[in-house]
Amino acid sequence: MSGETRHGTNGTVENAAKKPARSAVEGIKENSRALRGTIADELDKDSDHFIEQNKQLLKFHGTYQQEDRDARKARRGEGLGKHYMFMVRCKIPGGRVTAEQYLALNDLADAYGNSTLRFTSRQGIQFHGILKSHLKDTIAGINATLLTTLGACGDVSRNVMCCPAPSRHDRVRDEMQTTARRLALHFAPRSAAYHEIWLNGQPLAPLSEHHGKTPPPLTQPSPPQGGEDRVRGTDEEPIYGKVYLPRKFKIGLALPDDNCIDVYAQDLGLLALVENGAIAGYNLLVGGGMGMTHGNANTFPMLAVPICHVPAADAIDAAEAVVKLFRDHGNRADRKRARIKYVVHEWGAEKFRDVLAGYLGIMPEPARSVAVTGFPLHLGWHPQGDGKWYYGLSVENGRVKDDGSVRLRSALRTIVERFRPELRLTGMQDVLLCNLDSNSLPVLEKILDEHGVVRPESIGLPRLHSMACPAIPTCGLAISEAERALPGILDELEALLHSLGLERETLGVRMTGCPNGCVRPYQSDIGIVGRSGDKYVLYVGGRIQGDRMNFQLKDLVPRDEIATTLEPLLRRFRDEKRAGESFGDYCHRLGADRTRALLPAHETSTI
Repeated sequence: MSGETRHGTNGTVENAAKKPARSAVEGIKENSRALRGTIADELDKDSDHFIEQNKQLLKFHGTYQQEDRDARKARRGEGLGKHYMFMVRCKIPGGRVTAEQYLALNDLADAYGNSTLRFTSRQGIQFHGILKSHLKDTIAGINATLLTTLGACGDVSRNVMCCPAPSRHDRVRDEMQTTARRLALHFAPRSAAYHEIWLNGQPLAPLSEHHGKTPPPLTQPSPPQGGEDRVRGTDEEPIYGKVYLPRKFKIGLALPDDNCIDVYAQDLGLLALVENGAIAGYNLLVGGGMGMTHGNANTFPMLAVPICHVPAADAIDAAEAVVKLFRDHGNRADRKRARIKYVVHEWGAEKFRDVLAGYLGIMPEPARSVAVTGFPLHLGWHPQGDGKWYYGLSVENGRVKDDGSVRLRSALRTIVERFRPELRLTGMQDVLLCNLDSNSLPVLEKILDEHGVVRPESIGLPRLHSMACPAIPTCGLAISEAERALPGILDELEALLHSLGLERETLGVRMTGCPNGCVRPYQSDIGIVGRSGDKYVLYVGGRIQGDRMNFQLKDLVPRDEIATTLEPLLRRFRDEKRAGESFGDYCHRLGADRTRALLPAHETSTI
């Protein structure tokens, strides 16, 4: 019995079924006063960083405390401590941003950041290099546009992903966008702490008239007074509870023929089934997650598995049931094992569905038989179906900056000022410029050319399908370079492909600076994961569609040997590939052992 007690040999009373001790973060959340901590007090102090407890709580507010690791060595030599700075992330369901919002964010990057923006692999926008003294102004500035940072990080539902393509030939994508926004609103934290700390307890500032079509904010505006009453007992979180979720939770919506958001990588994926031009229901896919820890066999990446099917009208209730199940059954002792994928892995799909039925109040239907078949990038010039057009622009690694002769940030600002498009961010860190007139293309392309921005049709397929996380110098978890290293690796890889006559092969390459897998490297044809300094773990055998895991090819590969390590595999692929077979398909067909055997004997060892 769970409540049974017995006497130990020293006379003390011991519990026969002790629960594992909770992680330190659980205590921080429980004692946070609904995410307040002492953040407001520390904001007023003349210091450059926050204490550990507040550092953890800041994530719920959409910001990470970081260090400029590039400056570390020089500062140590000068006897100085760390140079602290902050990443601030906007939560943007479905990646939709108005022209006015984008221009305002662009200005904030100059005023408080490092003069760059970064489009994330979850359709958000990040600022880097924010100093503590500018943190409140940055978050308040974001809220002034009716965007938010609340819940962009932390142990809550993160940004809800959805196909961004503005296809008006049918109403399916608009339905998905509406559902994505409803999910984001439904799972937004209810605590008044966000407004009290960053907006002085005031409701969101109204937009000027030209923002009239902007959707409502994704936060719960709190009244300007009554904060103390809320602290004493009315800061209820009806879904999350007092200690929120065991870890982060990611939701995404996709179509079988358009999985551009990697639905199998989500904690909860909603795969839409379309009938008669409308969404009839969703398969709930649960348990996706890319994070792992090197050398810890209890951690691993995993694809979501089909659990059940629900009618479209029940999608919000079903999502809430999954979140509550995770809240109650997720691991709160070991944060490395705290994702919902481990619940699915340990229970299996059948038990998970049975337990979920208790939260739904009904046994759900089995998942329908459906496969993912497409992964469009939505780049280039496309009709929307309503007389307007959109242009998909490739943004290498999501970094919007002016760098020498390539002045992408200036080009985007000029285009947005000129055409006032809606911007939609993709799960591949690119951007769609929407609602353009049919005669806009020549002028738009001229602006890109004048700013040295390469058009999508002139970019190699591996680069178009590539992604990297920021890694060093900003991310404290990074053990290797990623964003700054991938372009050079792609240069070498594309030269190799060209020499082999494979330059027209679609090849997905994703690179992270640590094994947490923020750009989903374990699903791609080629995954490159930071291991130690300039050495990486190399994975092969996934594919663009995102419905298959890759496998480890080789460990501790030096950065400048990645292309040459892949050469014998690519050469054999060229000679042996079947019709329509991708490089990842080829490696998967061979299997891990046979694929590794294609490497020279002295290169096949793994750790």
